[in-house]
Amino acid sequence: MKVPLLDFSRQDAALTGDLRAAFERVLASGQFIMGPEVEALERECASYLGGGVEAIGLSSGTDAILLALMALGIGPGDEVICPAYTFFATAGCVSRTGATPVFVDVLPGCFTIDPSQVAARITPKTKAIIPVHLFGQSADLEATLEIANRHRIPVIEDAAQAIGTEFEGRAVGTLGLMGCYSFFPTKNLGALGDGGLLVTPDRALGKRLRALRNHGMHVKYHHESVGGNFRLDALQAAFLRAKLPRLDAAHEARRANAALYDKLFAESALPFASLLLPRLCRGSHIYNQYVIRLPAEGNGRSRRDALRQHLADQGVTTEIYYPIPLHLQECFAPLGYRPGSLPVSEALAQETLALPIFPELRPEEIAFVVREIATFLKP
Repeated sequence: MKVPLLDFSRQDAALTGDLRAAFERVLASGQFIMGPEVEALERECASYLGGGVEAIGLSSGTDAILLALMALGIGPGDEVICPAYTFFATAGCVSRTGATPVFVDVLPGCFTIDPSQVAARITPKTKAIIPVHLFGQSADLEATLEIANRHRIPVIEDAAQAIGTEFEGRAVGTLGLMGCYSFFPTKNLGALGDGGLLVTPDRALGKRLRALRNHGMHVKYHHESVGGNFRLDALQAAFLRAKLPRLDAAHEARRANAALYDKLFAESALPFASLLLPRLCRGSHIYNQYVIRLPAEGNGRSRRDALRQHLADQGVTTEIYYPIPLHLQECFAPLGYRPGSLPVSEALAQETLALPIFPELRPEEIAFVVREIATFLKP
C-alpha cells in the first residue's frame, strides 16, 4: 500500500471551488501585493487567535522571526536563547541580525525547550528567548515566561507549526511579546506558496513592525527605519482566508488520527522500551507532525533508519525532523559546541521519525503503517 507523508490533492479536492473563487477575486481586484485581502486575513487571524493581538501578514514564517528580532533592535554583541532541536530558521534568523544564538536542550518527552536550561544560560547579553512549539505541541510557557519576566527579557514565540495550539486556554503565540507563525504549505494552515504571520498585543510595537515589513515606511518613500521587503501577497492571503474556517476541523482530524495511532500501537503489544509515542505535555497538541521515537538499544544505536527503510520498501513515506541538531550544524561550528553538549537534542536527531498524520489520512492507511512497524519491531 502506498501511504504518503502528505497528500495535498485530497485536501484541495474539497477546496477547489473556494480556491478558484479566491484566485478570481484577486485577479479582478488588480491588487496583488498587500491590500484588502491581506488586511482581511490579518483581522480574521487576530480574531481566531484571540488575546487582543494585532496580526501582521508577512512573506514567510522565517521572516516573522527575523522581523521580531529586528523590531527589538537585536544585533551584534547580543545573545538569543533558543532550542537546538528545531528547524534552522529559529537560530538562522538570530545569526542574520549579527547576534549569537545560545542553544539549550529540550525536554525528552515533549521535544520543547527545557526551562531549567534557559535559566542557566541567561547572561547580561541575553536580549530574547525563543521557545518553539514543536510539531504542534505547546512548550512550557508558564515556566519560560516566569524566567523571562524575572529577568525582564522579551519572549518571541516560534509557533510556526502550532497555529491553534493552546496553553492554559490561550492560543500559543499570543502569550509572549510576539508570536510567529508559518503558512508554508505543509503547515496545518498552509498557503499555496510561502506566507507567515506575526502577532503582538503591543500596539506601538505593531506599528513599528508594519513599517519594518515595508522598508521602514508608514508614508510612501519616507523611511523611518531600515526595514525590508517582508510583504505578503494578496493571492496567498486569499487562499489562506478560504482555508481558515476549516482549520479547527483539520486539527480535530489530526487529533483523531493520532488517537487511532495510539490505540493501534497499544493493541500491537510492542514493548514500551522499543517505541515511544508522542506525549501531550502542557497545553494542547495539533499534530503538525506525529513523531515516534526509537530509543538507542544496548549497542548504543537506534533502529530508526532501518525502520524508515523498511517502511519505504512497503510504500510508506516518512520524514526525519531533524537529523542534525542546530548546535552541531557546520555553520555554527565557531560557537564551540561539540557532540555531547546537548545530549537530548542529539539523541532525538538519531531516534525520531515522523509518520503520516495529515487530516485526510484514511484509517486503513494508519492501520497499515502500524502493522508494518509492529512487523519490523517484534522479535
